[in-house]
Amino acid sequence: MTDPQTALRHLYNVAVQRALPLHNTAAHLPSLPKGRTLVLGAGKAGGAMAQAVEALWPQDAPLSGLVVTRYGHTPPRPAGLPERIEVVEAAHPVPDAAGLKAAERILELTQGLTADDLVLCLISGGGSALLTLPADGISLEDKQAINRQLLASGANIAEMNCVRKHLSRIKGGRLAAACSPARVVTLTISDVPGDDPSIIASGPTVADASTCADALAILQRYAIDVPAAVVQTLQAGTLETPKPGSSVFDGHSVHMTATPQQALEAAAEAARAMGVNAYILSDEIEGESREVGKVHAALARAAAKGQGPFQKPCVILSGGETTVTIKPQGAGTPRGRGGRAGEFCMGLAQALQGQSGVWALAADTDGIDGIEDNAGAQVSPDTLARALALGHKIDAYLQRNDAYGYFEALGDLVVTGPTHTNVNDFRAIWVA
Repeated sequence: MTDPQTALRHLYNVAVQRALPLHNTAAHLPSLPKGRTLVLGAGKAGGAMAQAVEALWPQDAPLSGLVVTRYGHTPPRPAGLPERIEVVEAAHPVPDAAGLKAAERILELTQGLTADDLVLCLISGGGSALLTLPADGISLEDKQAINRQLLASGANIAEMNCVRKHLSRIKGGRLAAACSPARVVTLTISDVPGDDPSIIASGPTVADASTCADALAILQRYAIDVPAAVVQTLQAGTLETPKPGSSVFDGHSVHMTATPQQALEAAAEAARAMGVNAYILSDEIEGESREVGKVHAALARAAAKGQGPFQKPCVILSGGETTVTIKPQGAGTPRGRGGRAGEFCMGLAQALQGQSGVWALAADTDGIDGIEDNAGAQVSPDTLARALALGHKIDAYLQRNDAYGYFEALGDLVVTGPTHTNVNDFRAIWVA
């Protein structure tokens, strides 16, 4: 019998491989312009996307630019590939001064563009934090504080990025406006449910249908503490973004080069090649991570018992972006560590209750779950029993959002290092 944990890791690798920029960029590259080609970009796949363009763009054609990616996410440079696009690194998920400087430089590079020029924008998940340029009257410290609160609030990615767009001088279509009169072609790797390009990295080159009022309502809904001046400017509508139909987007185009659905379909095909049934629930699953884990557990338990719509042996796959609401802790409680994938795995393991014949892996396709060094975690029928033998009760770890601590003690963290792409969460449950 195929070892389920080895098989699940293989499926994760297949999904990531499908989303690597070098495999997906050539078909979407535009024709050469009369003038120069400027490459701008941001995201956790930014370095790999830049290298793909450098490899595929004609060597005798002018090419220059600047892309910002997360610290440690610049891939090794292939031998013999000339560097024509500068790649710099900055912080994620909370922005820092390096991201601010990069965004300022990117905006400066748009000056002097003509109608004969082409701007090729490389956008991937993580760009919201990496491309930080606070609106006038808002400091970097303000943006950092708001970001931290949003990350802990349970707000979904669309809500968080609505706020980010309206507190920025570069996101929400403003970068496209700055590139005028040049033509802008955006290549984007989706990491958001529904593949909406206006949400990916807060849509720096895409029209924004949301409003200042929407952003203010989100801040109020999640009780985010913001400076009074920010509230006033949002109320006044002075931080509005370029809207659909605006002439600043005339002649521009957006191409989705890799999506969560494509990655899941590649994994499903690989599973079927192993001789098991494969079912994709959805690539846009949202909700509280632990609760999503419980729902997946119910489906897996039914399949293990020969009930429900899934016929074993099978793999149940899903993607999307769940959320983790950080629970307040009393003084002296150790700080929890982890991210969406680990929290999902805790919720799944708790609900499976040691169900025989069920294994699972959940990991972020960028290789980093939250801010730790793991991509996610894996679950087996004996997860709870092994943890209890060490004196670790899963309820306590869930209470303090400490998925990293729980699975680290078991040796069940999934550690890949940066993958140089990002199509969001990958979840696979193997039912024998």
